Amino acid sequence: MASADFAAGRLQRREGLFQRLADLTDFEAKPAELSEDAEHRPIDILEPDDTRKRERFIPVTRFALLDRLTKPYLWPAGQAAEARRFFRYLDYWRQQQYFALLLDLEQTYEAFSPDSDLLMTRSFSDDEREVLKHRVFEGVEALLERANYERIEPSNIELIMTPDSHYGLDLFVDMKEFERISIFYRGASNRKYERRRLRKFLRKEEFDVPIFQRLFLMFKLKPVEACVEEAMRDLKLSRDAAETYVAKARAHFPKSMNDKNIYLKLFKNIPRTDVEMIFPNTKVRFRPMDKLRLGVTAGGGIGMGAAGAAGKVALLMSNPIAALGALAGLGGIAARQAMGFLNQKQRYMVIMAQNLYFHTMADNRGVILKIAARGAEEDVKEEMLLYSVLAKEKSTRTDLPSIDLAIENYLTRTFGVKIDFEIDDALDRLIRDGIVVEKPDGSFVTLPPAEAAKHIDAKWDLFLDHLPDPVSTEGYEFEGRPA
Repeated sequence: MASADFAAGRLQRREGLFQRLADLTDFEAKPAELSEDAEHRPIDILEPDDTRKRERFIPVTRFALLDRLTKPYLWPAGQAAEARRFFRYLDYWRQQQYFALLLDLEQTYEAFSPDSDLLMTRSFSDDEREVLKHRVFEGVEALLERANYERIEPSNIELIMTPDSHYGLDLFVDMKEFERISIFYRGASNRKYERRRLRKFLRKEEFDVPIFQRLFLMFKLKPVEACVEEAMRDLKLSRDAAETYVAKARAHFPKSMNDKNIYLKLFKNIPRTDVEMIFPNTKVRFRPMDKLRLGVTAGGGIGMGAAGAAGKVALLMSNPIAALGALAGLGGIAARQAMGFLNQKQRYMVIMAQNLYFHTMADNRGVILKIAARGAEEDVKEEMLLYSVLAKEKSTRTDLPSIDLAIENYLTRTFGVKIDFEIDDALDRLIRDGIVVEKPDGSFVTLPPAEAAKHIDAKWDLFLDHLPDPVSTEGYEFEGRPA
């Protein structure tokens, strides 16, 4: 295919890549454009699927892409097997590169890990811990970006705290408790559930629940002293009152939770209306209907008890035993109603805990390992798709928008998914690894599959010679037995 055909938005009907890939030649089509109002909206994760911007995440396994992209009819004679071998080499190579990145990040995170069962033999000053904290956040966020997660900006977090709830809970989160927090998601979609409704005569009906297929949370709590000072300043409290206020606010935290640690959580299939449930300081509140129902029940019970007891209390002088019994009965009614409130709240807490149990995927260090593996997988999927074009079609940098659109169309027609393909990132990695070379005139020269496999083989042989040594300049190893 000539470069001019790309630039002009046309495709000649001949045996080229796009004709082999299910005749994906609709270069006149354009990605759906957001309205001017939508572009200025701060966040769109609660919007319907057909109006939200497309994600970068490719919801297809690399094995499925490998099988489809190496069909014999898509390659010149004999090259399909060579392409398959190159893609497998590329997969292992990318995973190994990510593993090397993990060595430094794991060492940095060890100082903040709440789950470590290893002896701490390294000491850090407060300034050094501050440097390491920023390094952990930046390193993990970089992995998430490479794994095609979408960031929810801290300024927009409160916008997703909706009053609606799939589980029928009213949840509240105080974001001021956190010193730093990061939230990412991937795979915003819908899942079908069934329910029975009285107005449908208890017949089953299906309904859609918008979910995050993956939801990531990383946070560090503010130090207690910082919270006390904020309470004194904002609420005009004395130090003793502020300390009591902060202690009460954190009373429901697990005793093992420490404001010096950095916590990472990864969840699956979280309803978008119940994002609040993933936070450690979530509080369950009564819904208006619950307040009305419990209030009417409690008021009626206490009112009737008080009316019955009023006459007996009047006999206080003549029959004190009966009067005391009436007062005790009234106190029992009030206690029973109070227990009703507490039991209802406890039931809500159980509902939240049960559902969160089945939504949790990984914690802390396990999260880092999982997102690193997903980052490598996303990289190799993008690279396989782009290489399948560049290895068979002459192209230049001006052709990239057309290639980008062709790949997106291929994924839509083959798998029924709509994504925002990251062609620039994939191209940069292929160029950096020497698989693709960009000439001064902007044209691309791509190694054939057999040569590309040999090239990766040679890079692998040299990899250990240039393996980075994860030596930290922060902290020092102290002598003797750890305290």
